[in-house]
Amino acid sequence: MELRHLSIGNLRVIEQQAFDLTPGWNLFIGPNGAGKTSLLEAVFLLSHGRSFRSGGQDALVRQGTSGYVVYGELARAAAPEVRRVGLARTGARLEARVNGESVGVAELLHETAVVCFEPGSHELICGASEERRRFLDWGVFHVEHDFLAHWRRYQRALKQRNALLRGEIAELELDVWDAELARFGEPLSRMRQEYFNAFVPQVNEVLRELLPELGQVQLEFHPGFDPEHSLEQALAQRRGRDLARGHTSAGPHRADWSIGFTTAVRREHLSRGQEKLCALACVIAQARLFAEHIGEWPILCLDDLASEVDAAHQERVGGVVAALPAQILATATEESIHRVHPRAPAARFHVEHGHIKTLL
Repeated sequence: MELRHLSIGNLRVIEQQAFDLTPGWNLFIGPNGAGKTSLLEAVFLLSHGRSFRSGGQDALVRQGTSGYVVYGELARAAAPEVRRVGLARTGARLEARVNGESVGVAELLHETAVVCFEPGSHELICGASEERRRFLDWGVFHVEHDFLAHWRRYQRALKQRNALLRGEIAELELDVWDAELARFGEPLSRMRQEYFNAFVPQVNEVLRELLPELGQVQLEFHPGFDPEHSLEQALAQRRGRDLARGHTSAGPHRADWSIGFTTAVRREHLSRGQEKLCALACVIAQARLFAEHIGEWPILCLDDLASEVDAAHQERVGGVVAALPAQILATATEESIHRVHPRAPAARFHVEHGHIKTLL
């Protein structure tokens, strides 16, 4: 998968910029605050419908304007013609387009696949479980056609059950929603487990290259309820607690996964640099798994790759990412440009004050 052209309007500091990209490495160089990260953010929006940075949707919109527009021209292995994809936000309205036709956001997200490593990616390892579920679900979404439908039905049932738990209800009504949660939640959990099982060996392989000194990798998936029993049984067992607390305490919405090592069993034992390397390994593993299932690599965005990584590990990172056959969009300052980025020819761009100039 290759993004051949990108156009951005009124996104953060970028007023209006359009430029072509190369199939291999695309390196964006410039000082901090120049708008480099916003470029990657624009590409990420086409794949996720949201930013990888914290803050509300309004923070994406350039000051003094009413909305942003991101447009890309995408080449895919299975499509004979370039696909035109776009996402626009005006006020609270989000509009997605593919080849000029208005589509649901989910259809746009199926078209464009982007994985991203950025300074906040360590939250994938040390942050809240929601971040890890979201990461896992993006991968499942692209390999399991029924995933989104099951996820949506589960979320609707969960919302209804939680509303009932907070009000005056009849026991029979909870029985109905327990059955509905189990109907969609158990297949959802199976899809996640199967994806995770395929994900684990990919992560192991990358971590052996990046953090061999930590020893054997241990990854575990936690479905959010006791797998020895059905979800409906788990909900019945916790009903008293759920009524007291006013929310559903078991189910796929509580799922999580964990990573540990022989010499660092818990994630709390990892340094910030090690957390970042673990997160990078997960991102690369997810890209590899996507390529294995779909038959083409997703676009890989790397923002400030050298940050908080010591010199010895920077060399390992450079070797791993240089070998990737994906289209890569990476950012760097003049000081960090040679730390982890390959010396092979790449398209280079200079970014300053939201303006992009092609250098090579």
